[in-house]
Amino acid sequence: MNHSTQIAEEFKIKEEYAANIIALLDEGNTIPFIARYRKEMHGTLDDQTIREISERLTYLRNLDKRREEVSHLIEELGQMTDEIRTALERAAVLSEIEDIYRPYKPKRKTRASVAKEKGLQGLADAVFAQTELDPETAADDYISEEKGVADRQEALQGAMDIIAEMVSDNAEIRKRLKNIIRLNASLRSKASDPQTDSVYSAYYDASEPVKNAAGHRILAMDRGEREGFLKVGIEIDPQKCLTIIERLLVKSDNACGQLVKAACEDAYSRLIFPSVEREIRSELTEAADEQAIKLFAVNLRQLLMQPPVKGFTTIGLDPGYRTGCKVAVVDPTGRVLDTAVIYPTHGAAQKEKSKQTLKQLIRRYQAGCIAIGNGTASKETELFTVECIGELEEKVSYMVVSEAGASVYSASKLAAAEMPELDLTLRSAVSIARRLQDPLAELVKIEPKAIGVGQYQHDMPQKRLSEALDGVVEDCVNTVGADLNTASPALLSRVSGVSAAVSKNIVAYREENGAFTSRSELKKVPKLGPKAFEQCAGFLRVPESRNPLDHTAVHPESYEAAGKLLTLCGYTLEDIRSGGLEGLKQKAEAIGLAEAAEKIGTGVPTLLDMIGELTKPGRDPRDELPPPLLRTDVLDIKDLKPGLELKGTVRNVIDFGAFVDIGVHQDGLVHISQISRKRIRHPSDVLKVGDIVTVKVLSVDAEKGRISLTMKE
Repeated sequence: MNHSTQIAEEFKIKEEYAANIIALLDEGNTIPFIARYRKEMHGTLDDQTIREISERLTYLRNLDKRREEVSHLIEELGQMTDEIRTALERAAVLSEIEDIYRPYKPKRKTRASVAKEKGLQGLADAVFAQTELDPETAADDYISEEKGVADRQEALQGAMDIIAEMVSDNAEIRKRLKNIIRLNASLRSKASDPQTDSVYSAYYDASEPVKNAAGHRILAMDRGEREGFLKVGIEIDPQKCLTIIERLLVKSDNACGQLVKAACEDAYSRLIFPSVEREIRSELTEAADEQAIKLFAVNLRQLLMQPPVKGFTTIGLDPGYRTGCKVAVVDPTGRVLDTAVIYPTHGAAQKEKSKQTLKQLIRRYQAGCIAIGNGTASKETELFTVECIGELEEKVSYMVVSEAGASVYSASKLAAAEMPELDLTLRSAVSIARRLQDPLAELVKIEPKAIGVGQYQHDMPQKRLSEALDGVVEDCVNTVGADLNTASPALLSRVSGVSAAVSKNIVAYREENGAFTSRSELKKVPKLGPKAFEQCAGFLRVPESRNPLDHTAVHPESYEAAGKLLTLCGYTLEDIRSGGLEGLKQKAEAIGLAEAAEKIGTGVPTLLDMIGELTKPGRDPRDELPPPLLRTDVLDIKDLKPGLELKGTVRNVIDFGAFVDIGVHQDGLVHISQISRKRIRHPSDVLKVGDIVTVKVLSVDAEKGRISLTMKE
């Protein structure tokens, strides 16, 4: 089966679309570009699906490469047969290919290899044939002082070691046993020391079927094992597996047959089961990792796509005890206006002085929002802020924002280049303020895995995690688009087709020549060639351009078609500026979408995208989402009572539930069983990061800082 056919079957799409996606990827097109500007070629698949297809294609190509390597190696040994060739062609996963290659793979010194060196292969073959041969008499012919075979027993043991390795190397047996174990075995964890208390106590005597072991529990067991608190293994009745082996290999009940049966038992316990156990546990961990990475990616996407709080001068507070609370005032575009350090936790006098400083900054710059980091001293800073804004006539609201990664960013070269005049502690306060104003533009400056919206992220394969999260950031940036004249190098480097070096060249060109006045001016940027221009132009906006299409997501390659559409429907480019295109879609529908698309030379999907962009030029898709929950008051965990109903913001979605910020500094947990009255497969089916939800308090443990919530009515 060729790759396009296989991908079409797996992803339930037309083979033509699969072939087109493969061709577009091979031509060097980016996933955001393919998803947005080549819809007719793939049937309007989204960027996530195309990314999954790209990953699957890479796996299939690696599989083919390994298949060819193994085939070549076996042929070099002169061992290739039609049966092996067919098995290699049918192998659907890498482990199957490795099992086929196992008998021919160079091995380290083993009991079987030692026996072969002693010349016992012939005896092993004779016993394995299971004729009426008397194995003990036959063994006499192999006794040799020179070769180190002292007696019959040693000769037969060597022959059985060879047979055991033959059994272990049998690809069909391994395939069948893996299937049996996957379906019937249990994953079992026990305490290394039952007397030692730890966070893994729930796994001190735990067992669940391998076939439906939960990902988060697999990762917890793995971590507990690494840290020495748990012993983890796979348990299955050995007879289930031995029956399979014996049916295939034990052909008689004579003396030779009994030796083969004993060799099978040895092969299973000593060679096959430990190897298969490692492999299946590795599979389980890999699947759990993938599940956790996908969940991290979903949470990151929702966090990055949080609606910006636009139009406010914002004050960022980076809480602290000993070193004080760092304050930064930024204007609605994120420009730093002022900074200060206050000490609200250093006694009554300092608290009063801090209030005066904060009030003065609010009044002087007419600040409308305060963003408070959720780190050390966050609760005290929040209480102080509520007191302060309660004493003002001006209307000011606040929000506690995650400061994950802020300290990493503030100490980075990027932050130093952006704010060379500020101390790194003040840069954190600036970052916290900007996170409220435009989460996407600020969070792209931080390594995605440092943002902290997953589970067990430090246990994940870091390369795979980075690839997945970088893909999410790229998709989000290109969904929103970037202002060519204000975007930071960090944001520009995430735009389709723009490398880190080219992003710096864009900023350098901007600083040297002034603001870009058109998209076409991008072609003058050093190292930004025709292919890069094609990939990035549609995602970059130029509000200062005379051509209103430069401030939309309409790609320059479609400008001519956009002009034809406007003319066809009785409009001009000037109508884009004036916002007078509300009736564009109705007029196009009156003509007929298919007919209109044909007349302007595009497909219907591109026509619909074009209509959406021309009707709302420069629109931000995040504006259509519910706004963030801003607060003006605060609760203490001691104020919470069972039955109390509150509004909160979902901060993290994990396999067993979701953590919700209800304004008491400590996030509450809504367990998966408390999310809906209906049975749900996963919390992410119902909730996403940033959702505003109504919850009710189930229980509170103030001492341990645990809050249990429900979303059931």
